Amino acid sequence: MKLFRKNKSVLTPEEKQKNKKYRLYIILSGILLGLSFPPLPVPQIMFFALIPYLYVIERKERLIEINRATYLMAFVFGLLTIYWVGSWQSSADPFLMISGVLLVFINPVFFLIPSTLYFFCRKSINKTAALFLLPLFWVTYEYAYMLTDASFPWLTLGNGLVKFLSFIQVADIIGAEGLTVFVIFINIFLYRAFTSVKTDRRKFYLNFSAAILLIVIPIIYGVVRVSTFSFSKDKVRVGLIQPNLDPWDKWAGGNIQNIEDIHFELSQKAIDKGAEIVFWPETAFPVYLFSGSHAAEVNDINNFIRKNNTYLVTGMPDVRFYASGDRKENGTVPPDAKYSKAGDYYYATYNAVFLLDPASHHIQKYGKMKLVPFGEKVPFVESIPFLGSLIKWGVGISGWNVGRDTINFTMPASHFRSITQKDSLRINTLVCYESIYPYFVANFTQRGAEMIAVVTNDSWYGKLSGPYQHKEYAVLRAIENRRSVVRAANGGISCIINPVGITETQSEMFVKTFVTGDVVLQREKTFFTKYPLIIPVISAAASLWIIGIFILKKLKLKLKL
Repeated sequence: MKLFRKNKSVLTPEEKQKNKKYRLYIILSGILLGLSFPPLPVPQIMFFALIPYLYVIERKERLIEINRATYLMAFVFGLLTIYWVGSWQSSADPFLMISGVLLVFINPVFFLIPSTLYFFCRKSINKTAALFLLPLFWVTYEYAYMLTDASFPWLTLGNGLVKFLSFIQVADIIGAEGLTVFVIFINIFLYRAFTSVKTDRRKFYLNFSAAILLIVIPIIYGVVRVSTFSFSKDKVRVGLIQPNLDPWDKWAGGNIQNIEDIHFELSQKAIDKGAEIVFWPETAFPVYLFSGSHAAEVNDINNFIRKNNTYLVTGMPDVRFYASGDRKENGTVPPDAKYSKAGDYYYATYNAVFLLDPASHHIQKYGKMKLVPFGEKVPFVESIPFLGSLIKWGVGISGWNVGRDTINFTMPASHFRSITQKDSLRINTLVCYESIYPYFVANFTQRGAEMIAVVTNDSWYGKLSGPYQHKEYAVLRAIENRRSVVRAANGGISCIINPVGITETQSEMFVKTFVTGDVVLQREKTFFTKYPLIIPVISAAASLWIIGIFILKKLKLKLKL
């Protein structure tokens, strides 16, 4: 023990005071970032939130010091914005609470990717280059995080700007990641202006002017875009059903007939107000309704939509069975299908969406592809199978399989009163969490989706920040693709968002209600829809380049030695 104490560096009182001051700066950055995110209405805070953080990391010399500062900043940021993941209600599942706590501690680790790349760049080139490449390093982290099995890209910086409507219109070109680049560059220029205000007036004015330009140019673009946007004359009238069922009670064995009656009651009211498509929320029924065991309820639903001549889009658990020989003979079995030894068959279960047609018994299906880590699928369970039995939570049908394709639902245009120039209507329906992935959503629009729908159940999280953030993030999907977005949520927020990101109508949280409205159908594809990966690819290339230079320099030093 004495040996360790002897080797431990002793800080002077001045150094201790400096470190204390730096920690306060880092915490301040985390707080400011948290305050800029929904539901608070002050996204502009984000334009200077990183200044204290940049000030500190510029003055740290070692990688471990930079990463410690980054972790602390990200921890405070996450604590203020994703604290709600644990639900923290009396009826909440204990595993959900544990997952919420773990997320707050684990999520900041991913922020060490840009800070490590920043350090590599400093060592390979210089501090100035590292500072100006930091936005690209940050996008590399945000995009790479979206690709992992444990992804939770809730804290993409661009998401925090959703309430600054005039600024975020540029997302139809650059997407949410482009907004992240703008945010960090604005912080960098303001930081450089701040640090030179007393020493170099020219540098101050140059950097301050650059920051102002980066704020003003998107605003001008946004004002012009909103005022000149050409809305299509083609519309459909939708009914969004919000049954407000307690999710804990429902999954504990709620009365199927009662659930059905509530959905029919609200749907009829929406149809009476002209709804041509009715949307029920995610997992509207807590059973595999179309598996053959609930013929009476299925018959009731078919009779209801046939009588009203109305299409129904509903979230619904889905199970599909495959004969044991299918995998070997023709490869029709999904690679992640489960095997039943007792029945000698394969089966796959999906958190799915069904489109029910009033004119036939044909059902179009989409299986959710982006599953919530731990809540719907245990990350890396294919590689580490025992995790699947070790980690489970007590509600819902856990262990979903991953959907296979970005499918759009199609309906004949002739069914709808206000569609005149199209053979069919194409919509895509996202399930809950999927709506936070910009590139994923763009895939559906590339395939011709004219409207984006989200079925969700945010009731697990009460009136905490999560449901409000989730709703607001859908605004970015509307702007990126210039598509209307409709949300049918079990307990709220159900809403209609138009292609310029304006929420035209929405429900209150935790009210049994319905929302109706006309939804504009757009067909033109934005630059972002056509080329969604330009900024991530550039960012990844820059990051790999820096890693390569850093490794080469290290190798040269070793060879010299």
